[in-house]
Amino acid sequence: MNADQLKALRGPLILLVAVIAVAVAAIYHTHQLRLQAQVALTQQQNLLRDAQARMRRSGEEETIITQYADQYRRLQNSGFIGDEQRINWLDALRLANERTDLFGVNYGIGAQQPYSYAAELNPGQFTLRQSVMKLDFKLLHEIDLLRFLDALRAQNNGLFQVDQCALRRTDITDAVRYQPNITANCQLTWITATPETATGRRP
Repeated sequence: MNADQLKALRGPLILLVAVIAVAVAAIYHTHQLRLQAQVALTQQQNLLRDAQARMRRSGEEETIITQYADQYRRLQNSGFIGDEQRINWLDALRLANERTDLFGVNYGIGAQQPYSYAAELNPGQFTLRQSVMKLDFKLLHEIDLLRFLDALRAQNNGLFQVDQCALRRTDITDAVRYQPNITANCQLTWITATPETATGRRP
C-alpha cells in the first residue's frame, strides 16, 4: 500500500475510531442507566418493607396506613404499584420520540410475567412482575440514544430497566443531509408491584 492509498484511508479511519468511541460511551451510559433503575427499585422496595415492618410492630393498621398513604399514592401515581400501564408506556414512548426529534419508534411488548430478580429483592406482601419491551428506532447520532432514554425516564410513567441496546450503522444511499445514520435495537423491562390480599393472591 503506497502513501496515496494510506492518505485516502486516513479520513474514513478517523471517522471509524470516532464512531467506535461514541458507541462505547453509549453502551457505558446505558449500563449506568440500568444500574440506576435497579437502585431506584431497591429504594422503593425498602420504603415498602419499612412500612410493612412498622405495621406489624405497632398493630395499629389504620394509623400506619394514614401515615404512609402519601408515599403509597406516590408509588401508585408513578406506575410502580398496581396493574401495568401499557397505554402510559406507549404515551411515554411517543413523547420521548418527539422531544428528542427522532424518526419514530417501533415497539413490541411481551406478556407480563414474574420479575426475574424478585426473590433477591424480597418484596414481602407484594408481587413483582415484569413486561419486556423491544424497541427498534433510527438515530441521527449515537448520543440520541442516551437522550431518548433520559426523555423516556423523565415521563415518570413507570419504572423500567435497560437490559441491552445494540447499534449498527445504516447504509446511506443518497445525499439527503438529515437522515438516520444508525439503527438502535433495545430491550427494556418494565417493572410493577401488586399488593397481595390476605389469602396471598393478587386482588
